[in-house]
Amino acid sequence: MTGYLQLARLGLAALVFLGALLALPLSMAWGASSALPLEPAHPAGWAQSLEPRLNLYRMGPGLYRSALPKTADWPALQRLGVTTVVNFYQHSDGEWLRDPQVTQVHLPMHTDRVDDSDVIAALRSIREGESRGAVLIHCKHGQNRTGLIAAMYRVIYQGWSKEQALAEMAGAGFGGEDRMGDAERYIRGADVGALRIALESGACSTSPWALCALKAKLTSLVEGV
Repeated sequence: MTGYLQLARLGLAALVFLGALLALPLSMAWGASSALPLEPAHPAGWAQSLEPRLNLYRMGPGLYRSALPKTADWPALQRLGVTTVVNFYQHSDGEWLRDPQVTQVHLPMHTDRVDDSDVIAALRSIREGESRGAVLIHCKHGQNRTGLIAAMYRVIYQGWSKEQALAEMAGAGFGGEDRMGDAERYIRGADVGALRIALESGACSTSPWALCALKAKLTSLVEGV
């Protein structure tokens, strides 16, 4: 009887040992996989996501970007201190925003035919809004039109390189990356120095022959008669 017990104990010990040997490669593989480097975080200066459903991001203190809000979104935006809303979509914000204390700036645009006068008007409106409080910029999806203006804001006012601004536009998670070709072409071809001069001088465009500049000259001539 004692001999059978000893054999049983030896057999059990052998099974435990064999199981440990079989489990060792799995544990080593798991340890190796868990030690893999994590995906790198976005650069600290990139826009930070606040509400994925609205594609709402904080670009910096007092400046936000999003898709087209709904009336139900206004309380949350109000808590962020938004006092100016700059809209690049074709439809007015009056359909969802009815707070008379908020400045609404409507600058509808298309990225496939945006020009310097569009960008100057948008950047000037953002800057003017920032002097009064927090600013929200948006279009329909918060991607291409908003992305173009956000990138140019980074370049013109924050001193980012075009490559840095384009990297954020395509990599921060805003969406629509496959449709950013027109926005990217404008950004790469933009004359940053000329845009800064126009913004500082109060000009509506970088060209004296732009339609807005010609209208201003015509108005001046008519008023001077």
